[in-house]
Amino acid sequence: MNRIERHGRGGEARLRYLDGDFQVMTPGTFVRCAVTGLDIPLDELKYWSVERQEAYVDAPSSLARKLETGED
Repeated sequence: MNRIERHGRGGEARLRYLDGDFQVMTPGTFVRCAVTGLDIPLDELKYWSVERQEAYVDAPSSLARKLETGED
């Protein structure tokens, strides 16, 4: 099974992350976690950084990035 079969024909989306929402810049069905590299289906996307404009697969990944960058 290849990536297209796993995610449908949409492929990787490009998003603009906003406070509490995101805007689809390039249509697709998933984004990649900036920490783990795992694919995140758009309908399951819950964690992202507006400042860094990147997505995270879960809360621990989000915290790991925050600690890595030394943000408050």
